[in-house]
Amino acid sequence: MTPAQPPEGARSLAPASARHALWRHLSEPSLVRRGTWSTLLVFLLIWIALLGYLYAENRQYLAEAPGLKQFGDALLVALDEMPDPAHARAVMAATERWTAIRRTQDKRLGGVVLYELRDSHDRRVFASEGWPWTATAAASEAPGASATDWAELYWRYDRTSAHWRLQILNPRRTGSAFLRYNAGFILPYLLVAFPFVLLAVWLTVRASLRPLQQLARHIEERPSDDLNAVGVPARYRELKPLVQALDALLSRLRGTVQRERAFVQDAAHEIRTPLAVINAQAHVLAHAQNPAERALAERQLNQAIARTSHLARQLLELAALDHAGPRSATRVDVAHWLRALLGPAAQTAMREGRELSLDAPDALSCRIDLGALESIVQNLVDNALRHGVPGSMVAVDLCDIEGQLLLEVRDDGPGIAASQREHVFERFHRGTEPRASGAGLGLAIARQAALRLDGSVEIIDGLQGRGVGFRVRLPRAGDQQTP
Repeated sequence: MTPAQPPEGARSLAPASARHALWRHLSEPSLVRRGTWSTLLVFLLIWIALLGYLYAENRQYLAEAPGLKQFGDALLVALDEMPDPAHARAVMAATERWTAIRRTQDKRLGGVVLYELRDSHDRRVFASEGWPWTATAAASEAPGASATDWAELYWRYDRTSAHWRLQILNPRRTGSAFLRYNAGFILPYLLVAFPFVLLAVWLTVRASLRPLQQLARHIEERPSDDLNAVGVPARYRELKPLVQALDALLSRLRGTVQRERAFVQDAAHEIRTPLAVINAQAHVLAHAQNPAERALAERQLNQAIARTSHLARQLLELAALDHAGPRSATRVDVAHWLRALLGPAAQTAMREGRELSLDAPDALSCRIDLGALESIVQNLVDNALRHGVPGSMVAVDLCDIEGQLLLEVRDDGPGIAASQREHVFERFHRGTEPRASGAGLGLAIARQAALRLDGSVEIIDGLQGRGVGFRVRLPRAGDQQTP
């Protein structure tokens, strides 16, 4: 039986998929690859540093030219032992040939060394082919090369002994030629050493990353709902900041989850009561026997609906503050804005026999997040009016002190007991007052909104020795320069 062959399209897709996976693997950032490139860069820097060092050392050596002086002095001593011009000429010819052969064999050396030998009467005994008439010949005497050119192209040796005057012109080695030769001379040694160093770096990086990989596997194997500390002892100093940061993050997440669970439980508990009232009053309203009973049930039903609506609004407002994104600051005249915001509340207070006053400057411009500021003002004022009685007073003060917005809301109502003041900003805290209404979220919302503005809320004394007050401080640093 002939085995089934895969479709032609499937055969063509397999290599393409493999190439794509290989390319994705190679293009993915890798610490090992990064270490390899870093090692290569280090070798390149070492190569450049060695070239620079050798170049500087060579420049210092050439500035003194001790080799040419030693060679010339030795040759001159040897010539002094043979005053015969023929013998001296033979020695110079042999020296010239030996020098030419030596420079041909050594790739570092270039050009031809030129010699001239004169006797004590300044008669020329020997001169290399191409030797200028003098070491500083004019351009007319040495066509194509001026005196300055000879000085730049050659090192010059010129000494006189008892019988002879010896001059040597040794070609100068240019910096570019020196660098070209030594760059090629050093590079093979670095290339030979590179694989061994790279292997050592690879083994080091691999061994160094092993504890990190073990930590990653440990975290990956944890249940998705496990927010406890990592629980891995950080033996290595470099891992301690990572483990500590993970533990701190998990701790914050645990706190957030616990607060959200508590918030959901409290919200469900709080909303259960008004819903039960709505259900009961709707039943009473449906079965009411007379208009008075029906009117009472309708009034209580509306109150329960209003309370539920108020609670839902506060829950949404608090959730929005808890998960708010970046602040959106707007330049506004806060004094004018606050007058417009408190206008409807003042009219409502007058209808209920209460007084709501505002003491603010004529104009107070700044940049601020109006949504958060509105949450502060509305919840503090609503809290003061809700707990007041007919004839009571609520005073709102706004001013600018030392670059801060200072907002105070005070009343002359029943106040808050000293034992309860440290708990008033907790969510769903109503206190011990029998007349207390609401869900206990207003002050928590005000504090959360103030924190969002990098401000604070504190309790102060109320009006005329009664009631309670709240002081809000909000920073205004730098907003005056914003157009």
